[in-house]
Amino acid sequence: MEIRGYFDLSVLIRDGMPIWPTNPPVRVKMEGTLEADGYNVESYFSVTHSGTHIDAPFHMVEDGATVDRIPLEQIAGTGYVIRPEVEGREITEKALRSVWKEEYDGRVVLINTGWSKRRAFSKEFQYDFPGLAVDTVDFLLQHRPSVIGIDSLGIEPYDHHEFTVHKALLRTGMIFIEDLANLESLQTGKQYLVVALPLKIQGASGSMARVIALDVQ
Repeated sequence: MEIRGYFDLSVLIRDGMPIWPTNPPVRVKMEGTLEADGYNVESYFSVTHSGTHIDAPFHMVEDGATVDRIPLEQIAGTGYVIRPEVEGREITEKALRSVWKEEYDGRVVLINTGWSKRRAFSKEFQYDFPGLAVDTVDFLLQHRPSVIGIDSLGIEPYDHHEFTVHKALLRTGMIFIEDLANLESLQTGKQYLVVALPLKIQGASGSMARVIALDVQ
């Protein structure tokens, strides 16, 4: 096996970074220093859905799998990047269908909207981000990707207060990766090995994750 390229698809975790607007802020604080203690060590605080992170089924489904129970074969496997058109704040079933290929079925599918380049403490980035329209649910249930990722703060728009897309797809065991970065570094439609490793937090609804793509030959 030859690895011809390594791609980091994760945002930088930092103190006070832009996140889902109703969540408490991320805090990273120096707790020990070489000068005072002989070592450097930091404390870290955030909710589990901060930065690049995985939504496990338990996030929206009472008896759904927690993040520590997600099979490794689901979060490490063949993946592709797609770039469907966005209408307003929604990616519609028509837009997905127009870019979907048979080989995406059952695989990791990462949606590049270009939103990660707009990262800021702004109404646009934190509230007006694009996501999947409700009419995509039946299409995705038919094609059953193992994972859906997106480079915005949510798999569906912020104003979808019923979380219809989340609930319908998580109920099937599908998982999401939200707040991805650098998807523009991957070729649309090219096959990669995608690895998304969350922290193994017992009973959690999700976790921050280091997500990478490998160009494997």
